[in-house]
This record gives sequence, C-alpha cells and structure tokens, in this order.
Amino acid sequence: MRIRTTSTQRTYRYVRLAIIGATVFLAIGVGVELVAHGPLPSVSASYYTPAGPVFVGALSAIALALLALSGRSLEQGLLDVGAVLALVVAFVPTAVTGERCMPAPRCIPPEVREAVLNNGVAVASLVLLGVVAAVVLARVQGTLSRGVVVTTSVVGLLVAGGVGWAVAAPSAFLAAAHEVAAVGFTAIVAAVAGVAAWRPHPSGRGGPRVRGAYAAVAVAIAVTLILLVVGVATGVDRSGFPVVLVGEAVALLLFSVFWIVQTVELWNEVDPTLRG
Repeated sequence: MRIRTTSTQRTYRYVRLAIIGATVFLAIGVGVELVAHGPLPSVSASYYTPAGPVFVGALSAIALALLALSGRSLEQGLLDVGAVLALVVAFVPTAVTGERCMPAPRCIPPEVREAVLNNGVAVASLVLLGVVAAVVLARVQGTLSRGVVVTTSVVGLLVAGGVGWAVAAPSAFLAAAHEVAAVGFTAIVAAVAGVAAWRPHPSGRGGPRVRGAYAAVAVAIAVTLILLVVGVATGVDRSGFPVVLVGEAVALLLFSVFWIVQTVELWNEVDPTLRG
C-alpha cells in the first residue's frame, strides 16, 4: 500500500535524515582514522588528518540542514545560531601544540592559516548575505516576526563579533575560536533538547516517553560539556586520558540521538516544523 505524503513532509524527512547521515559520516571518517593511524587528541583534530575533508564536509552539511528547517520557534532560532557556530567549527580548526607555535602554547600551523583566512571570509560573507536574504524573504512572504528579527540580529552580531575579534587579535582568535564555537554549539543542542522536553509538540504524539528522552539528552549533553571543561581545566587531558576525544564523541552520539528521536516523533506530521 502506498503511503500518501506531501512534498513538504518528504522534504522535512529528508533534511532530518541528512543530519543523522552527516553525523554518521563524520563518525565513520574519524573512526577509520583512529583505526588506521592511532589515537587523536580530539575529534576536531581530524581536520589535520586524511579525515579532514569528511570533518569539514559533514559539519557543513549539518549546518545547511539546520538552516533548511523552517519555523518561527525558539528551537529554530537556536538552531539557526547553532548552524553558524557549526560552520566556525568546520572552517576554523582547533589549535595544536608544538615547536611551530613557540612562544605561544597553542596555535594553528602557519601553512593552514591562509586557508582559514580564505574560508573565514567566505563563511562570514555568506552568513551575512543569508541574514539579509532571510529578512527580505520574510518581509515579502509576510512572515517577518519578532523571532525572525531577534534571530537574524543575533546571527549578525555573532558574525560581526567574530570578524572584529579576528581583526583585533588574530592570534587569540585562531587559538580559541574553534573551542568557543564548539562549546557554544554543544550548549545550544542541549538547550534545544531541553526546550523540546519542556514544550511538547502540539500534536501530542510524542508522549511522556519522548519528552523524557529529550530531557535525558539535554541533561546528558550538559553533564558531558561540564565534565569536558573541568577535565581540560584540571589537566586530565595531559595525564594521558583523551578527555576531549571522549567528550566530543559522547556529544556527537547524543546529538544523533536527539535527531533520531525528533525524526521519529515528527515523521508523520503533514507540516512538520519544529514548533508552530
């Protein structure tokens, strides 16, 4: 029996499946690198390995998919900001240690900086053009709301702040921008899961179990993020335990769990926006 679906419904399904697929793609790429060449200090460090194109491509796909999900809700606004941070994580690599960084303790290798500059300018320009396009489209379509204005304003300020930081203190930006964006993105995913648990979907099809799953993911991501920061601050990573690699892997798994749960919950929605 053929199941009738709308074009919008199929699009939403494919976009959510694309997020899950890109996450699995990243996990496989990093996993192959770990098996072939041994431990990495972090998932983000795969940027400098043969898995680098997978790392950048997967995060770019995730960012595009997050932006493609329409909606005027708090969740969607958070995910729009998260998409921008995901692009920063993808194109501004994590800093490394070594003699090439002296006297600084950590840096992005000189041979990579030109690519980071090129990619950074392209990403910032595209995001700012996207902000203008989003406002114009919302105005034309009659959907310009306070939420759209707030989200586009936050994204615009985020890009302006990042560009200002890069221009005023390029060394500090290159040394810390990746980590700041990664922590921000992870915190946003936790917040989105928390909102999904707090404000159930209007259809009510999810039920207590789905809300409980969202709440569990939100708490688990928050705990993982806290333990990761504490582990780095207290030097656990220098003791030989790959605290950053483990923390990022767990966060990646929880990110996948959230999207799997939400994809299942909203699979049969005729117009499955995140929230009305």
